[in-house]
Amino acid sequence: MTVSETAGSTLIHSRAHALPATEVAHQLTTDTERGLTSEEALHRLATHGSNALPRDNGSGQFMRLLRQFHSPLVYVLLVAAAVTLVMGHLVDSGVITGVVLLNATIGYIQESRARRALDALAHMVRVEAIAVREGVARRVPAEDLVPGDLVVVQAGHKVPADLRLTSTSALEVDESALTGEAVPVAKTCAPVAPEAVLADRASMAYSGTVATRGSAFGIVVATGGDTQVGAINRLIGSAERNPTPLTRQLGVFSRRLTIAIVALAVLAFVLGTLHGEAPAQMFTAAVALAVGAIPEGLPAAVTIVLAIGAVRMARRNAIVRSLTAAETLGGTTVVCTDKTGTLTANEMTVSRVLAGGAEREPGIRRLSEGARHGGGHAVHECLLAGVLCNDAELATPGEQRRAVGDPTETALLTAAQAEGLDLAAEAARAPRVGALPFTSERKLMATTHRRPDGRLIGYVKGAPERVLPLCANRLGPDGREHRLSAEDERSTAEKWAQQGLRVLAFARFTPAHEGPVRDEDLPGRLTLLGLQVLHDPPRPEAVEAVAACRAAGISVRMLTGDHSATARAVADRFGIEGPMLTGAEIDAADEDTLAGTSVFARVSPEQKLRLVRLLQRRSEVVAMTGDGVNDAPALRQADIGVAMGRVGTDAAKEAADMVLADDDFATIEAAVEEGRGVFDNLRRFLAWTLPTNLGEGLVVLAAVALGAALPILPVQILWINMTTAGFLGLTLAFEPKASGIMRRPPRPPRAPILTRDLVRRLVLVSLILVIGAFGVFHYALGAGASLEEARTAAVNVFVAVEAAYLLNCRSLERLRAPGRNLWVYAGIAAMALLQGLLTYTPVMNTLFHTAPVGLTTWALIFAVGAAAYSAVEIDKALWRRSDARRMGAQRRADTAGEAPGAREPRMSTRP
Repeated sequence: MTVSETAGSTLIHSRAHALPATEVAHQLTTDTERGLTSEEALHRLATHGSNALPRDNGSGQFMRLLRQFHSPLVYVLLVAAAVTLVMGHLVDSGVITGVVLLNATIGYIQESRARRALDALAHMVRVEAIAVREGVARRVPAEDLVPGDLVVVQAGHKVPADLRLTSTSALEVDESALTGEAVPVAKTCAPVAPEAVLADRASMAYSGTVATRGSAFGIVVATGGDTQVGAINRLIGSAERNPTPLTRQLGVFSRRLTIAIVALAVLAFVLGTLHGEAPAQMFTAAVALAVGAIPEGLPAAVTIVLAIGAVRMARRNAIVRSLTAAETLGGTTVVCTDKTGTLTANEMTVSRVLAGGAEREPGIRRLSEGARHGGGHAVHECLLAGVLCNDAELATPGEQRRAVGDPTETALLTAAQAEGLDLAAEAARAPRVGALPFTSERKLMATTHRRPDGRLIGYVKGAPERVLPLCANRLGPDGREHRLSAEDERSTAEKWAQQGLRVLAFARFTPAHEGPVRDEDLPGRLTLLGLQVLHDPPRPEAVEAVAACRAAGISVRMLTGDHSATARAVADRFGIEGPMLTGAEIDAADEDTLAGTSVFARVSPEQKLRLVRLLQRRSEVVAMTGDGVNDAPALRQADIGVAMGRVGTDAAKEAADMVLADDDFATIEAAVEEGRGVFDNLRRFLAWTLPTNLGEGLVVLAAVALGAALPILPVQILWINMTTAGFLGLTLAFEPKASGIMRRPPRPPRAPILTRDLVRRLVLVSLILVIGAFGVFHYALGAGASLEEARTAAVNVFVAVEAAYLLNCRSLERLRAPGRNLWVYAGIAAMALLQGLLTYTPVMNTLFHTAPVGLTTWALIFAVGAAAYSAVEIDKALWRRSDARRMGAQRRADTAGEAPGAREPRMSTRP
């Protein structure tokens, strides 16, 4: 493409809808049949750039930096810095200001890293397009599309760029993302008026929209930021992610705590001044109380823990598209799973062809070897129908590219090829002239073709229960038509379906006209050609994963569009027990019946959505799997939408919260396990950090109430909070999952984060901190130490207790933590080094008002830390024994009056 052509590409884009497709192809120097050459595509990619929306500019980064200062705590600290500066305390003012800047810098870096991590994970799910280059359809990354590319659009796939359509087959596109029109729009190739608005441009398919039915070819006229969605992107800018439920809950908690602490700080200031204390001293005390009691590092810690969980899930092939998935997965109570490709391998193979009274195994004995007496003619016609009534494409021998299309359709082509049919020759001998595409509601597909003699012939394939009622005759082994016994054919199909196999029926008819096929065009007297039986082997690891989910208290429901007998057979193979309903029965069933059903066959998209909403109304946390465009509504509605990464459509991936890179149900079980580990680590961090903040606030409040000197100063509290949160608290994010984590039932959706046990533990550790810090502080003063030395001892008491309590928090209830976490011990060692610098280096002594302390003081500090560790472990042992007695009494009460084994014992929900 020349420079002048490049400059004019925007003009072509703006009026492509009004030009004939051939004219658009001419102006873009491309071919409507063969597309571009690979060399030309590379040249245009260098000229136009990647087919991706522009990223945020620098102003977005600046705003992220400013947001780090937007918190009530920062406002308090800035006021404190200003007042101390006016009062002449230059060192204190400088330290407080430096801490504010350091905290903002750390928050900015953490947020930037989290954004980059999510971007990297998103790139793992690459969107592909089917482009025709040099006359060959091949999959290419959507980012590599250029103006002039010839692109194939199929139902369920997102349109990868702005396209001028050159040929269509019953194509309908959901353009709601651009126009707000909820109903899919039918597309044609004919030009429209130049003044037509976006919603009326039937000859165009725009980037970001989704094809809901049919197929088409189109020429790329705009990519990246030049597309219609790119124009909208420039207007709306970058949108912020919604906070996760846990983050929102913690945000409310932090705001309420801030208000309460500020109120106490004001009260402390007023009481102190009324007692005759100097206002400057009381202001320092009030600031110390507020700074100490607010867990300012909690939001950043939550984000980091969730991001680490997301990375762990990605390592196990579960790619989360938002941190919400990492948070919510651990609480999943119901998994609604598809069958094909998730429980099974999605490697469809035709195992039997039933036609002309014969049963054939494709590839075992070829028709070309003279087997026509064994139902040969009917078998040949049945296989031919599978070739012509088909939208898939196989790679020719020697090519490296993959098959393109639905796995079921590619299996039909493979079977015909194994029987000696020349796929390309058969397609050329009877070119398609019309089609009725398959939909989940229609459950059949029809195509019409022109034979070499000029006559029309039509083929139908679909579910036996939909095709057989349309048939009056069947094709015999001699090629003549005989009266059909529909009951016999239904019985045959049912027999194979009961073995967990998929059965498709094939028929032919004589079309009344050429062109698009409508439902009403199908006559009621089709000729049945035969049945093809397909096998999709189960994934061995999925069998174990379903059992693991059930052991974890997670209900597994199977939703499939397959025949009821197939669904029942597969469900039994995977141990999914319980009643089954089919499509018609689902519509008639009440909510209690639906909630008690485990297997759903012949289910429609509306029914999937209804089931998800029903479960959510019953306070279930629902994970829903899917791969097709018809799954998108339920995926979006579910608490966790799970799309298939390999065979999933763009519509499914866009609606989902998580993408399985390997399309395996076992990966869902692994992701739930990781999600539970993430929540456990969040609880551990919360249990560790809150007692410290409460203890710091109580120490200051007690000193004011007693009229005593402050054991710790604001700058010292800032030091404690800033260093321990990073070097101690965040090491809990790397804590290994508890043994038996998948043998616990899911946590109740409305259960509070701060349980009764955690509140009790919070009070216990806070009291130990207050008593220990006050005791060591006043002991040091009584032993003749200076005020700076006594405060240094108090600061080290806080750090020592936090380090000891960190070991307690590795397991909140058990006496022994599972596994090893070397990060915990590395963090404690780093804190010991930092405390040594704080205590013994002159610069730190000046900045933080500290002084060196002796061995006797260190002995007392370590003794308080050891006492804190022992007290928490004793608390665990006592309450664990109490819980065991209570659970035993509860089990005896539950089983009183019941038959033995009538009720399963309850499992602990604790990590």
